[in-house]
Amino acid sequence: MARFLSHHLFAALFIAVVQAGSARGSEPASISELERELEAIDTELSALAQMSLNSGVGPIGYRSATFPNAKEKISLKIDLGQEFRIDEVVLIPALWRDIRSGFVSDGFPLAFDIRVGTEGDEEGTLVVEIREESGRLPGIGPMVIPASGETASWVKIETSQLSRRAFDGLHILQLSEVLIFEGETNVALHKRVTPSTESLDLDAWNRKNLVDGIVPYVMNAAKGLQSRALVAHGTGEPVIEIDLGEVIPLSGIRLHAADQSDTVPQAYPGDYGLPRRFRIEAASSADFSDVRVLLEGQIDSIYEAGPMMDWQFPEADSRYVRLVATEPYLSNEGQSSGSKIAFAEIELHSNGRNVALGKAMTSNFLRVGSTRSLSALTDGNNLYGEILPVRKWMNQLAQRYELETRRPIVTGQLAERYAQQKINLKLMFWLAAILIVGIGFLILYYRRRSRRQEARIRERISANLHDNLGANLHAIGLLGDLAKEAVDEPEELIDTVDRIRLLTERTGRAARDCANMIEATDVCQDLVVEMKRDSMSFLADLEHDLSFEGEDFLRQLSRRRRIDLFLFYKEALINVIRHSGATSVKTRLVADAKEVRLTVTDNGHGHEGDFPASLQRRARLLGAHSSVRQSESGGTRISLTLKTHKFEFFK
Repeated sequence: MARFLSHHLFAALFIAVVQAGSARGSEPASISELERELEAIDTELSALAQMSLNSGVGPIGYRSATFPNAKEKISLKIDLGQEFRIDEVVLIPALWRDIRSGFVSDGFPLAFDIRVGTEGDEEGTLVVEIREESGRLPGIGPMVIPASGETASWVKIETSQLSRRAFDGLHILQLSEVLIFEGETNVALHKRVTPSTESLDLDAWNRKNLVDGIVPYVMNAAKGLQSRALVAHGTGEPVIEIDLGEVIPLSGIRLHAADQSDTVPQAYPGDYGLPRRFRIEAASSADFSDVRVLLEGQIDSIYEAGPMMDWQFPEADSRYVRLVATEPYLSNEGQSSGSKIAFAEIELHSNGRNVALGKAMTSNFLRVGSTRSLSALTDGNNLYGEILPVRKWMNQLAQRYELETRRPIVTGQLAERYAQQKINLKLMFWLAAILIVGIGFLILYYRRRSRRQEARIRERISANLHDNLGANLHAIGLLGDLAKEAVDEPEELIDTVDRIRLLTERTGRAARDCANMIEATDVCQDLVVEMKRDSMSFLADLEHDLSFEGEDFLRQLSRRRRIDLFLFYKEALINVIRHSGATSVKTRLVADAKEVRLTVTDNGHGHEGDFPASLQRRARLLGAHSSVRQSESGGTRISLTLKTHKFEFFK
């Protein structure tokens, strides 16, 4: 019994702990699910480009006029010059260095639409609606918007809610760059931008800066080999030649400036080593006898220079390409003063693909230091590792922002789960300690209770032997006296002898079953019948009045209580017969939902002495209240009151 209760107690405590832990949070994710999600985020982040910001001086982007009302509608239309199949639009926010939060986006619209259309279609097709509550607004990373291959010759950004500028709180529209991709080609590069309202056209803030291809990030792929930029000096016009190995249709060039963002502050301006004027020439023969000019380029100020600079030109078949610095960068650095040229990489594009990768190069300039190899210009790496296609790079930065936004949420939920788990473990420890103490208490209690039960069983066996056998033997004696008196009346004698025979059989069974009378199925099944039968046996020569009320409630008593009540009644009759000298006995048994009341009243010579010990013992076994007093007629009244709702577990 103790083991059964202890197991159930432990189960109840364990369920309580689990329910208490789960009740503290409604999040469906478990600790293991959150740990797996965090591991997946970290794994994915390790494969994505890092968010490294450019430094120094350079073009920032586009800035509109300021407005007092956030609902001011502003549009920026980018004319592409011809129709393209638009796959993707990338918006890059202007960045602000907040004194508390670090870098944040500044002036990015809270609500806007993007439409695309062709010439003659002023309404266009809605590509996307962005609202603040959508949760898609960027931090400092790019916002990548799929366009599903819509054919368009213009793209328009239309705002419906502006944000506030950080330093003065006025409503404004600011963007660092807009990139529009057909495949891997940014078709918005150096195209015409038309704002719907007045804009601020300065060196750093200018509408042309919105599509100059210069972004506020430094390409940091976080993988691949590091490569130091080429820095060379000499006299005259610096020339770099590239042999593509075969004739390839070229449509653009991307120049990577020498890496400057590895120190704070920078050692040189961002235009270090970049020619002020240069020419891109192409030919099919190695001696450039059939030379064609693909591009006349210029970098007039620091605001036209950046970590990466793109130019596009009409497609031309070429095998040999050369860059001629017609107005080179001039340096006054001691022994290396004079003309200087510096690049981290030179890319030549054909259908958005860099076809100069790994190709042989020559130059008419000396190289500074043995580590400044000419091959660094086509090795596909920069100071931070691999150089990625711009579209892939933008997508990785956008994905990084989303994952880095999600990661603190996951770690916060994990911290809450770990804290709750720690609390649960402490609770389990204390509950286990309480359980051990409780089990020990239960073992001691049940050992003590078992001893008490053994004592009560012995007492009950003794009482059964005394009450049942004693009453039956006394009845046999009375019947024997009746038999003597009926010796001259055969019929009455035979009836008396039969009654003696029946009573002796019952006495024999009672002697066998007195030790386990409670389990005997044929004992006291009907209390009223048993009481009537025994009263006829015991009080055969006395006048007896027996009445019952509430027999249905008597049947609801447990068998043990019916037996003990029956034996109390028999013991009361024995006391009347032995000690009262009465000629008349009246028994009344009344039962209801709350209690059972038994009274046995005789007309004898009244109660003398103490309350009989046998009746006291029976009343105690029943857990009932009993008394013996003189009746109104002068005889004795034995009373018993038994509460029917009394719990028996701790008896």
